[in-house]
Amino acid sequence: MIPRRFSDLPEYAFPRLRALLERHPPGGDPLAMSIGEPRHPMPALMHEALTRHAEGYAKYPPIDGTPGFREAVGTWLTRRFALPADTIDPDRMVLPLNGTREGLFMAVMALAGRQKNGQRAAVLIPNPFYQCYAAAALAVGAEPIFVAATEENGWLPDYTSLPEDLLARTVFAFYCSPSNPQGAVASREQLGRIAALAENYDFVIGFDECYSEIYPDGPPPPGGMEAAVAEGVSLDHVLVFNSLSKRSNAPGLRSGFVAGGAGLIAAMTRLRSYAGAPSPLPVLHAAEAMWRDEAHVQANRALYHEKYALADAVMGGLPGYTAPRGGFFLWLDVGDGEAATVRLWCEHGVRVLPGAYLGRGDPRFIDGKNPGTRFIRAALVESPETLRPGLEAIAGLLRSTERKPAEATA
Repeated sequence: MIPRRFSDLPEYAFPRLRALLERHPPGGDPLAMSIGEPRHPMPALMHEALTRHAEGYAKYPPIDGTPGFREAVGTWLTRRFALPADTIDPDRMVLPLNGTREGLFMAVMALAGRQKNGQRAAVLIPNPFYQCYAAAALAVGAEPIFVAATEENGWLPDYTSLPEDLLARTVFAFYCSPSNPQGAVASREQLGRIAALAENYDFVIGFDECYSEIYPDGPPPPGGMEAAVAEGVSLDHVLVFNSLSKRSNAPGLRSGFVAGGAGLIAAMTRLRSYAGAPSPLPVLHAAEAMWRDEAHVQANRALYHEKYALADAVMGGLPGYTAPRGGFFLWLDVGDGEAATVRLWCEHGVRVLPGAYLGRGDPRFIDGKNPGTRFIRAALVESPETLRPGLEAIAGLLRSTERKPAEATA
């Protein structure tokens, strides 16, 4: 029997999508645009490193990874976010992960309590959200607080406007930029205010930055650690998470990292020693090589630029379309996300994800509405040639959608 603490866990999005569509035949050759699984070629240097270090599969790997991995991550963070040279001590402030999902969940398990200041602890979650966030909060008995990220607030949650009594019992907050699913990018000033809020109210802010290296032409998205340092915030309240899944087209490698205050990393390392599965040595060597290389990342980003341009060409100017500022998802206002998903599947064989499956509506939570109800999420992971008919089908849907005022459909 599932423990009662998980009884409020939102149903996972993809089984829910299968149940929605399985009774309907596709109206064309199926095209999957529902899942964010990168489809670009994996970098050759990954294969080379895995082969060169294959004998490492015969050994138990260390929980905290290798010195080379930790140093490569520390160097990358310092270079990518223009951090002062002495910001990161790789041996005390970096921990390898089997993908960011492991770390996002484990951080709450290791660092968040059930109560704070005599009240039930709260975990702040952007709404829509990555489902792992809610599960982590419930696992420790904390209350997940879903904070709407809508067009009105730039598609990002505004934690600074929350009531003081809620912030006083907050133990952890998740913040994703570039955001999934909206593709919004927070400014360094916004990130700095969130980091300062965490310090002022004594909670941990977890910056989920796994889409940080996929963005259109222009300056790269700023990072949470960069903003915290600029604001003079102690890294004792800051964690950043990233992985090679999107940056390097290696989702199956299951390799990521968490970096932050030494005390936070020590607590996560201790828990991982009991409950985590250490990354295999060949994986650590391959990851080290990829964090040290930017050429394959630039080539990867150029491929996404082609798809950004295609989406703009097909849908630019249509109501409901907003070009993403980062990541590889389109977040499209179609009036009714579930109905649009069924229509695209039945008429064209195009598989997208209803936005409501990534959000939560409940009167106990901030504003009580599911901000994803009107939307669908479509992933730009296939080649432009493969994507074009799917984008054209979605464009036809946007043209034909009757839109009512948001308040009438909430």
